[in-house]
Amino acid sequence: MKVNIKKQLFIYLVFLFFFSIFHLYIKSSVGNDSTISEWLINYTGGFTKRGIIGQICIFFSRLLSSDLREVIFYFQSITIGFYYFLVFNFLKNVKCDRIFLLSIFTPIFLLYPVAEIEVLARKETFLFIIILIYLTISINNKNLINLSKLVLLPLGILIWEPLLFLILFWIAIDIIYYKFEKLDFNFIKNFFTYLPTILLAGYIALNPLSSEEHAQMASILKTEFNEVCYMSCGRLKTVSGIIQNFQHNIDKYSFEVFLRYFLIIFIGFGPLFILLINSKLRNRNLFFFKYFKNLLVPFLFILSPGIILFAMGGDWGRYVNILYVFSIIFFISLYKNNLILLNKNKIKINFINKVSKKKFIIIFIIFCFGWNPKTVITGDVASFPGYRIPYKFFKIVAN
Repeated sequence: MKVNIKKQLFIYLVFLFFFSIFHLYIKSSVGNDSTISEWLINYTGGFTKRGIIGQICIFFSRLLSSDLREVIFYFQSITIGFYYFLVFNFLKNVKCDRIFLLSIFTPIFLLYPVAEIEVLARKETFLFIIILIYLTISINNKNLINLSKLVLLPLGILIWEPLLFLILFWIAIDIIYYKFEKLDFNFIKNFFTYLPTILLAGYIALNPLSSEEHAQMASILKTEFNEVCYMSCGRLKTVSGIIQNFQHNIDKYSFEVFLRYFLIIFIGFGPLFILLINSKLRNRNLFFFKYFKNLLVPFLFILSPGIILFAMGGDWGRYVNILYVFSIIFFISLYKNNLILLNKNKIKINFINKVSKKKFIIIFIIFCFGWNPKTVITGDVASFPGYRIPYKFFKIVAN
């Protein structure tokens, strides 16, 4: 039986928003992780990757004669609030069975940045907002698709350039919504709308900030805003490219790490994998998709460039979250718009749908609130975020 989760989703998001704002406020005062440092990157020393948001914050800090961290806090709060608003609007009318419930409330989706506050309000949040806006535009006004690609994707690259490794999601959206059936002139012509994004990403990769430019940026942060260019901001001059990042992290790789993250992905993506195995596009003639019996293999292919993220840095739990957010949003968009066929009979006889209500409640609590991957590659699996999140709040308030 499918149910509407509008009320439950609203309450869930309100709680997440409350805890998000609380932790962002604490971080704005004493924060010393990438939630703050990433937002300090700016263009005062010269053009650099991920600098546009920091430059906007500096602009408003100067305009309003306000503390830079205060501006960052308000900017982050608005961003998180807008993201949750878009998620609620996107999911509010989805009819959910048990598998859908698990895929939406999995701890590697909405809960994750609140469970692992090092990930809270990181710049990929803007990418989540961009894909949600893009899907809304694609559905409601196809005439704006190309314009939105020419604006939103380059903006996304300026915010967080690894967006390029998620570009296949946009290409897949184009194939499905434009109904491309073969690699013809129209498909190639559409591909040219991605050239500004690709060229901008290439330019950023080939023009890292020099030591002198980085020193100038750090000096302005210190003298004008009393901020130290640390962590994400500081690493701009030491660890910049994919190869350098890979070399920096290679000693952390081990069989244990790979096994752990294989299980994290297998379990965390599990409900979505079940849906994908039992789904196929209604239009069976679409380019690329027509060669597969279900959506699982196409999805894995679309995700495959994201593997580069794991070579780029050590925030593997965070990368799992990023890939999952894009995957679930893309899948539910297809489902909502009646573009896929679900094999309801096979889903109905799945173990999850056959257990009693009481047993499912236990499974739901343990799966959705009993674990989450830690942020960094060397971290183990954390336990019971459903308990830790409110406990941490009350502990901080009490002290």
